[in-house]
Amino acid sequence: MTRHRQRSSDSKRHIDWLNKSGEDMRAAELLLQHPECYNMCAFHCQQTIEKALKAYLLVASDRLLDGHNLTWLCRQALRYDKEFSTWMDESAVLNKFYIETRYPTDLSFALSRKRMEEVFKTAKEMYDFICSQVYEEQEEEMDKELAL
Repeated sequence: MTRHRQRSSDSKRHIDWLNKSGEDMRAAELLLQHPECYNMCAFHCQQTIEKALKAYLLVASDRLLDGHNLTWLCRQALRYDKEFSTWMDESAVLNKFYIETRYPTDLSFALSRKRMEEVFKTAKEMYDFICSQVYEEQEEEMDKELAL
């Protein structure tokens, strides 16, 4: 079942999603310097990938898919590019930072400096990969249009 976003306020332009994704990546980088902000840093890492995947899927499928589950979004991207299979495990790791980092819980959710650096590195590598795929997909579309 494919979920489509019904709200018309969300941009249908992939570049808007990629720009917002980049803002989240920069926010995560700044928050990484402040141990008391590691949870928010992790959340922005998750948001970076969610928005980047939505940008890719907009280019690849011409549809804005709904959802926050990175593994599901990555699986959708896999339909268009098999290279996304290398990011399935990473998407599952980053996925858990959507809820757990933003709300108080009975069990403490604390991230060490080392763990946060690993999370940030993973998000940055995945972000760079997705950006390259977006631009590659965009070039292929332009080539098709020129061939017509």
